[in-house]
Amino acid sequence: MAAPLIGGILDQIIEAGRRLLSQQSSAAAASAELDALCARVLARRGEATALASASELAARLGHLTPAEETRFFQILATRFGADREKILAAAEAYRKEASPAHLRRLGEAVEAPRQELLRRLNMAPGGTRAIVNLRERLLGRLAEDPALRAVDADFQHLLGSWFNRGFLYLERIDWNSPASLLEKIKRYESVHEIANWSDLRRRLAPDRRCFAFFHPALKDEPLIFIEVALGRELAASIQPIIDPNASALDPATATHAIFFSINNSLNGLRGISFGNFLIKQVVVELQRELPQLKTFATLSPIPSFRSWLGSVLAGKPALDLDPAEQEALVELLQKSSVDATDLAPLRDALTGLCARYLGGSLGGPRPADPVARFHLGNGARLERINWLGDVSPKGMQQSFGMLVNYYYDLDNLELNHEAFAEEGKVALSKELARLAAAKPRPKARPNDKTPAIVTGR
Repeated sequence: MAAPLIGGILDQIIEAGRRLLSQQSSAAAASAELDALCARVLARRGEATALASASELAARLGHLTPAEETRFFQILATRFGADREKILAAAEAYRKEASPAHLRRLGEAVEAPRQELLRRLNMAPGGTRAIVNLRERLLGRLAEDPALRAVDADFQHLLGSWFNRGFLYLERIDWNSPASLLEKIKRYESVHEIANWSDLRRRLAPDRRCFAFFHPALKDEPLIFIEVALGRELAASIQPIIDPNASALDPATATHAIFFSINNSLNGLRGISFGNFLIKQVVVELQRELPQLKTFATLSPIPSFRSWLGSVLAGKPALDLDPAEQEALVELLQKSSVDATDLAPLRDALTGLCARYLGGSLGGPRPADPVARFHLGNGARLERINWLGDVSPKGMQQSFGMLVNYYYDLDNLELNHEAFAEEGKVALSKELARLAAAKPRPKARPNDKTPAIVTGR
């Protein structure tokens, strides 16, 4: 009852504010212009008129033309940006006297007025959704207009506060969840496509789990969700897991929980991290429900491996490779599509390069792969590379069919996390440590078409 009651009170306040605004002809006339409307939102001190103005702005932002949208972002960047002269004056005053009052003045000066504009917009019904949608459109403009990066920094700062982990709640999604929610899970799945409702139903079968984080302001939107397969071994291939016709396992007999898909649903929240909390809380929920589970691991894609390999092979020489080896890899990359037969002769070379790529010994102090950085940053261990773990066209295109297991050793998560965060040290299984330290050497396997695994521990 609390939410409808609060909503009714807000509606009454907004309506009262609209009546007051309608009596102020000069403000009403100016409201047609976006910049005047934004200024009016900031200028209002009364609660009713402030909410009414913010509500009007939220409604207007939902129907902007491309030209109006461009204008709006330019307004945020210029008219509602931080005032350089005020910042310098406040900084000079604080330099002369480091008093609390001068520090407060400096803090007020460095905060761009657009932050307060967004805060007020967030108070309006539908304001949070409007801001998330705005940021999604803003992100699409950053490449062509770098001046908007300061605007995006303010969006990210505020969204990071509003979508703090303390405000999120976890829910399990199953076949009995509302159809509208199931439709969104089907639509938002981007790691392993859900082709139809039959496919989705298998993903929500008794030996599967799906959990999502929600926010009170966006109750019908899963912000991030994770799919889990229960089994009796460390999974090496994704195809049996996502096969809609695969037989279901009795969850009571499962010993392994495999996280095989993690999806951020709203592009407007890109860069706001929920996944580390999600995995850890899901582990807690699974342990509570199924205490016999002993192993928690992922079966993860390596989305950037092929593109990264193509870029580094342009060097002469590249990666300390033998010339013949490099030539064979270049030829492989030139093919529009590849299969197991094409890959077999270069299995050892590709696996070794992948281990070095994921292990951080190539391309910088930390792994270049975003999925690797995410799981290793959570404290997981790089456990095993699975040859031909994903033979779908997407899997072949991304990483020549290789998938990787990240192992969540609950006793060492924090130690691994600290070592990675402070020193860039990657936790590796013994076999992957050996591969990551070695230079790859190809061995021909002309008849090898069966999936093989680089053994973990």
